[in-house]
Amino acid sequence: MNMTRRTGLKVLAFSATLALSAAPALAQTQVTFQHPIGINSHYGAGTTAFKETFERLTNNRFRVIYQRNDNERETIEAVQIGTIECTITSTGPVGNFVAETRNLDVPFLFRDTAHARGVLDSTIGQELLQRFPARGIVAVAWLENGFRHMTNSRREVNTPADVRGLKVRTMENPVHMRAFQTLGALPTPMAFSELVPALQQGTVDGQENPIPVILNNNLNQVQRHLTLTGHVYSPAMLLCSPAFVNQLNAQDRAALVQAGRDAAVANRARVTSDEQTGVDELRRRGMTVVTQVDSAAFQAALASGSAQIEQGLDSALLSRIRAWRPGS
Repeated sequence: MNMTRRTGLKVLAFSATLALSAAPALAQTQVTFQHPIGINSHYGAGTTAFKETFERLTNNRFRVIYQRNDNERETIEAVQIGTIECTITSTGPVGNFVAETRNLDVPFLFRDTAHARGVLDSTIGQELLQRFPARGIVAVAWLENGFRHMTNSRREVNTPADVRGLKVRTMENPVHMRAFQTLGALPTPMAFSELVPALQQGTVDGQENPIPVILNNNLNQVQRHLTLTGHVYSPAMLLCSPAFVNQLNAQDRAALVQAGRDAAVANRARVTSDEQTGVDELRRRGMTVVTQVDSAAFQAALASGSAQIEQGLDSALLSRIRAWRPGS
């Protein structure tokens, strides 16, 4: 895998405002790292890179241990109260802790992957990271899931009209819910840990996730139809507990920052790889795939509800994101 370093990747510049102490870390301090997807995944790639860099730069005084936890909100809460050290999570539930991140969930906000990564690597992304300490969380780096697509077990989705009446699992995120309501779907928010049983039992007809998530969780076993709607870009975040960060001396904090950078590089590289090969693999597994989607039709269908979808969001920030260009 080509893991060429991208120097533009942004991480939080730890400042005196976090009141970090310079106390030395204990030998072989365990760092528990949780996320909701298996280790052979885009999150796993980030976790592995983080582990390798952080352990190496701290002369193995820290030992990073991975645990799977399918409940993202639970892992964020655990980081917040210090029962685990770090997590990688999608931004879907993060808005319940730092509301400003919900601006990133607006449908068709980002033109493409380069636009999304560029925004998060810019001062816009840095400003959002700096919102977290006030909520008792240290945001280390932006990672990603990729663009979200629709799957369901009832019918092919070719047009916005095909979405009407479908019971669609969404993340526990009001922006996503309002968007699917606008399309005439019946959004059903639930934690990722509940998704597969809900699909198996018919509690919901479908769901929406990026290709890497659909692949790694074998959602093809409970979903027949995939439509490449690309309706929302899904960032992810590497979050750590202040209780953990506060024990680090300056050198170890620098190691944490570098580990965050390397995690982001590895995570993005895996997302790119999964997106290049994943559709063919899902088709090989038996899914019907609609690849030619009229994005303009979906955008037009959502435009009628844009005021409701963007209710309570930062219009100035959304304008900055839409206007972003390389070098800006």
